[in-house]
Amino acid sequence: MKALKILLSHFRATAVMAAFLVTVLPWQAAFAAVFNPKTFTLDNGMQVVVVSNHRVPVVVQMVWYKVGSADEVTGKSGLAHLFEHLMFKGTPNYPDGEFSRIVARNGGQENAFTSSDYTGYYQTVAKDRLETVMKMEADRMTHLVLTKEQVEPERQVVLEERRMRVDNDPGSILREHVDAALFLNHPYGRPVIGWEHEIRGLTMQDITDFYRHWYEPNNAILVVAGDITVEELKPLAEQYYGAIPRGPDIERVRPAEPPQRAERRVTLHDARVRQPSWSRVYLAPSFFFGDRAQVYPLNVLSEVLGGGSTSPFYRTLVIDKKLAVSAGLYYSGQNLGPSKFGVYVSPRPGVSMEQIETAVDEFFGKVRAEGIDPDDVERAKERILADAVYARDSLRAGARILGSALAIGLTVDDVESWPDRVKAVTPEAVTAAFEAVLVPGHSVTAELLPEKTPGQEAELR
Repeated sequence: MKALKILLSHFRATAVMAAFLVTVLPWQAAFAAVFNPKTFTLDNGMQVVVVSNHRVPVVVQMVWYKVGSADEVTGKSGLAHLFEHLMFKGTPNYPDGEFSRIVARNGGQENAFTSSDYTGYYQTVAKDRLETVMKMEADRMTHLVLTKEQVEPERQVVLEERRMRVDNDPGSILREHVDAALFLNHPYGRPVIGWEHEIRGLTMQDITDFYRHWYEPNNAILVVAGDITVEELKPLAEQYYGAIPRGPDIERVRPAEPPQRAERRVTLHDARVRQPSWSRVYLAPSFFFGDRAQVYPLNVLSEVLGGGSTSPFYRTLVIDKKLAVSAGLYYSGQNLGPSKFGVYVSPRPGVSMEQIETAVDEFFGKVRAEGIDPDDVERAKERILADAVYARDSLRAGARILGSALAIGLTVDDVESWPDRVKAVTPEAVTAAFEAVLVPGHSVTAELLPEKTPGQEAELR
């Protein structure tokens, strides 16, 4: 299967991108800029970004489409992810499977991924094979063969993928219910992979309309990173992608999330559970939802309190009180819609969920009462910088970070200026973000338990 397997839920896809931003970009502390990309726009509206890295004669081509599961029509979930699969089914020029065979024959690697906000396709090849993959990628942007004979096998592949990665995993089932409970109106409440009954119900007209609407050059971003310069890439981009006619302008319209006032709880009992877990997620700001200025302090906050095995949260739950085998915090601000600030704990055998929740509430109550130590804030920022020492050497890091940022509407300047904004975070801003976001009425608390109950159904209360 060429499609990148959907991660456990869409929050993890966005969290991975946010982790790149938080750990990679602050390396500007020692450099004048982060990736020093060069960018231009083709006449048809397709944005092109070049990230030169001449360490090895290899390049990665990424094409990002500004469409994800949150852009699907209500009742048609799974279209974006299904289309990720269908893009490998072939064109008149490159029949089913030929794309992948050519990449393999040329010693390359390929894959794809879908998130709530974007869909991406990439190939890693030797520099002298870049033109080959550019020609094929541009071809399937407009000439994809969509017939029932092509679609139905991939629909079954997606349904099997859902059975394997969601229905057979109690943790994934719980995360779907948590997302559905956290987002009252926003489409982030539905899974990236789609609901089974809606995947089965997608028609050929739905699929064709989706392709014609979203897969246009003016809705795509080409990012090429590696042993290449903008002067070398521009003629190739103009030849292959620039020849595709511009499509109609596309507006991404999504329903707004209303104010939240009620704390929610979701509990799943399943006989397959071997390690119980407790978690809580809070609706949080992102670059395009709520107070954008809190994005940077929230990144620092998650590192200050829960960044690894030396963090206060881990030490309190795991080492000092010996209630848990693991514990931590996470946050992602790189969303086109609302984000999540999360807390998770895996209890030790014999420890009840009530004990875990009490300990978590006591921990955050102490933070609220005593405040956040300014020295801890500075150390957290230093750790963020230290983690980025080797990240700029990665062939794909720049392409992934820039592509994901541009696909949600951020700019190259937003990416390149991230380090200064993180370095400017003050202890007062971190405390203010803590007070504003960690509000019970904006949260969902979840419990995953091993006891079997009739139907093994999730309980929302």
